[in-house]
Amino acid sequence: MDTQNLIPESAAAKTAATANTLGVAIIGAGPAGMTAALYAARAGLDAVMFERIAPGGQLAQTEMVENYPGFPEGINGFDLAFAMKQQAEVFGAGYIGEEVTGLDLNRNPKIITTAFGSYEAHAVIIATGARAKKLGLPLEADLQGKGVSYCATCDGNFFKDKVVAVVGGGNTAVADAIYLSRICKKVYLIHRRDTLRATAIYNDRLAELPNVDILWSSEVRQLLAEDGKLAGIRVERTKENEMVSLPVSGLFIAVGNEPNTEFLQGSITLDGSGYVQTDEFGKTEIAGVYAAGDVRTKSLRQVATAIGDGAVVAEDAAEYLATMPLDGIS
Repeated sequence: MDTQNLIPESAAAKTAATANTLGVAIIGAGPAGMTAALYAARAGLDAVMFERIAPGGQLAQTEMVENYPGFPEGINGFDLAFAMKQQAEVFGAGYIGEEVTGLDLNRNPKIITTAFGSYEAHAVIIATGARAKKLGLPLEADLQGKGVSYCATCDGNFFKDKVVAVVGGGNTAVADAIYLSRICKKVYLIHRRDTLRATAIYNDRLAELPNVDILWSSEVRQLLAEDGKLAGIRVERTKENEMVSLPVSGLFIAVGNEPNTEFLQGSITLDGSGYVQTDEFGKTEIAGVYAAGDVRTKSLRQVATAIGDGAVVAEDAAEYLATMPLDGIS
């Protein structure tokens, strides 16, 4: 694929943003951010996305998305992200390929600081997403997409009738094991403690599954590769003080997520896990500041829910700006 087309020249957008106060600055260009940019631009606002790497976020790194409506055979995540970016740009949204390092939100216009300069905007939408926590094992990064996954609903079908393992003990890990049990030949659920943290209903469902084995008080210590793909794992049974090898084709890591909010420390209220606190409509405690997608406190983090968030906050931002007697809002 031609990744250059996904990263547009930012000179025009940067020049315009530097010279004028933006209507809406969107921090992050994943599904939530690109949808917010689309809706804001369609509402006639001067909307610009700021992205530190490349548009699409985790979506662009997903080989096949099979749970996005309208694509019965699935769609490549990179292709879907590229289409989202194109659509936002068709309606006039801009893009600046710079990492936002700080925000001054308690003023108007608000200040967006990057490593290369600063910009002003009357409204800010935070859509920087979240990243899956890693186990920190050797080969983990090399095998991502080659047997190692952080999303069972995204990648589970690639392991149909195969043996896989899930790491974790919370609701996500147990839900992943239940989901994979319908697809895979066998599922190992590996948890470092001797009880699960998942809610009772998940535990009850798990107990009914004959093809799921739980390895209590166990931790994955080594990934085994063959021909560039995951071939197995070495697991430490801590109570037995022994190491066992499990031949698995897939390893689904579900030990939690961590939001991309380091740059927001001290600027806005975060919950105990670092996610941006909002109301149900994505509003923060600061007027004109919103959060959308995986970066905010919510129960389900999927492409579809991120897109919904982006649309909602962009519409609210348009209404917010329409009530303000501000010059330069287009």
